[in-house]
Amino acid sequence: MQPAVTPLEKYQTFCFTCSPQAACFNACCRNLNQVLTPYDVLCLKQFLKMSSSAFLKRYTEESTGPGTGLPVVSLRFGDADDLACPFVSDAGCRVYPARPASCRTYPLARGVSRNRKSGRLTEYWALIREPHCLGFNNGQRHTVNQWVEDQQIATHNRMNDMMLELISLKKRFRPGPLKPSEKNRVFTALYDLDAFRRVLFEGNNTFATRTDTDTLDRPKTGDLDLLLVAMEWVRKNVLTVSPEKVRI
Repeated sequence: MQPAVTPLEKYQTFCFTCSPQAACFNACCRNLNQVLTPYDVLCLKQFLKMSSSAFLKRYTEESTGPGTGLPVVSLRFGDADDLACPFVSDAGCRVYPARPASCRTYPLARGVSRNRKSGRLTEYWALIREPHCLGFNNGQRHTVNQWVEDQQIATHNRMNDMMLELISLKKRFRPGPLKPSEKNRVFTALYDLDAFRRVLFEGNNTFATRTDTDTLDRPKTGDLDLLLVAMEWVRKNVLTVSPEKVRI
């Protein structure tokens, strides 16, 4: 049975509470295609105290977006008989403080559109009611804005909107597949931040191209600042230049 999806305005309320007391607890953490954004990967690898390279190798799979040609990173649900998330336990999510944006947002879904002339973003929200979910029974009442604040989603949304802008630029300026070498560099820049940091600050000419490395102080450049640099590098050096001018 398909979930019921109902458009929701920010001022409208919905009732929802998830807790271990619910009979369906953890059911939504199984049999998913859990795509991770670059900021999701950043938060998870920091929480687990792992390098980005080690996190990606252990917990994720890489594919290519059929509509974008860009690398896509997904959690590896893998070998478990019930296709459970690698971070779910009987007591709940083991990485709850660093859980991905889609987990924070559920049972809501968020979409955005951007006005090309003004650059202004418009948000669209919807409520997803899956047949198995009992969180709507006697749930606490929330507005969309309250949910965003309670679940600490604002920074995720801001960073993910920047990623959506990169996807939009890719479709406009570089439709179709990227060269394998381009795709690998984009993957490193956006997802493997620790590897990107090494090559960037070691004077790698390819990554330094059209990146303001002179303004960066390596000891003070945290992961979030570095992700912003990486996004700008991808925009300038891959997505808004013609393929023949890409030096990768």
